[in-house]
Amino acid sequence: MEICLSKPFVWPVRVYYEDTDAGGVVFYANYLKYFERGRTEYLRSIGFEQDDLINNQGIIFAVRAINVDYIKPARFNQLLEVSTKITAVKKVSLEFQQQITHHNQLLVSGDVRIACLDAITLKPTAIPKNIIGQIKDEH
Repeated sequence: MEICLSKPFVWPVRVYYEDTDAGGVVFYANYLKYFERGRTEYLRSIGFEQDDLINNQGIIFAVRAINVDYIKPARFNQLLEVSTKITAVKKVSLEFQQQITHHNQLLVSGDVRIACLDAITLKPTAIPKNIIGQIKDEH
């Protein structure tokens, strides 16, 4: 099932000193952390906490694939916006388009595929219907 959100979920992220390299710019791997925060906060905003998913539904979400385009660096103390948009919902995966901007200027974009896994066996499992239903209701 393909879904295109009309408006992405946006989460603010501040660049801390610890996020930067010796040149004062964000170390490339930290953008993946910002993407993770965006997806986590999106799930939280629609009523799903990661620890509850593990403890009550027996599932975890894990990155299956990611494609990142680094366009312009972010710098220490900048306030960034991480936008998160679901582009596809499949039986065992979600596909996201994410962007990081500063003052509406695109810095980093990424396409991320997240797999739903059984929390014990770590094997792919169907995304629970209540999660799919909530995603559909939000969009």
